[in-house]
Amino acid sequence: MNSPFPGTDPYLEQHWLDIHQRLVIYGCDQIQESLPRDLLARVEERLMVEPDDSPARGIHPDVRVVEQNAPARALGAAGVAVAEEIEAPALIELDDEPITEGFIKITDSKSEKVVTVIEVLSLTNKLPGEGQRLYRQEQEELNAGGVSLVEIDLLRAGGHVLNVPSRLIPRDYRTPCRVCVRRGWRPRRVELYRAPLEKRLPTIQIPLRETDQDVPLDLEALMELCYRNGRYDRTDYTLDPDPPFDPATAAWANELLKAKGLR
Repeated sequence: MNSPFPGTDPYLEQHWLDIHQRLVIYGCDQIQESLPRDLLARVEERLMVEPDDSPARGIHPDVRVVEQNAPARALGAAGVAVAEEIEAPALIELDDEPITEGFIKITDSKSEKVVTVIEVLSLTNKLPGEGQRLYRQEQEELNAGGVSLVEIDLLRAGGHVLNVPSRLIPRDYRTPCRVCVRRGWRPRRVELYRAPLEKRLPTIQIPLRETDQDVPLDLEALMELCYRNGRYDRTDYTLDPDPPFDPATAAWANELLKAKGLR
């Protein structure tokens, strides 16, 4: 079963740690088949520190209640237990480990030179903090090194950090989800794909070297794989997504889900 939504399923944002990793792995597999023999696509990982002061952080658990002590009884002067009880605290284990994020790197198999980097954005990239600062630094370094960068942003939460200023984006391209492609040999021009919730996700063109043909990446096919293999057909669509819809989108989604018998 596929998602009831024609494009990005907004209910999957609540499971983005899983969806993110699947998109990266499935995307790498899809690209690999079309690459020239002297180029290789590999999945690599980095550690990211998640912002700890944003309401959107609820998508990833930040604390776990592990154990609750039994109530203690107060002792009198003679060491005898009295009726008054001392409230027992909950013991909480802080989850402060960095998040592991994957990305796709296309390299020359002989020289090991990086040709293209493909990033699937997560909240660590889109929320103010160390994660976003490191991502901005990566954008600058790839640009300076002449490496092509493909940024896939399928999250409605957080701010936009793509390689193009928001003021330059045409109004009808300012959809909640977007994809930005910047070619390493032409850094002053970007290719922007819109990804509205109401339409199928686009097939985008992945640049390689300037002399190579682009490789297509079918984002809709990747999301369908994520949905099926992750068994997200069990999602409860009677609830509101997180983050919630704006009124117009909520009305559209309600009619869509009703027509499919999910509400």
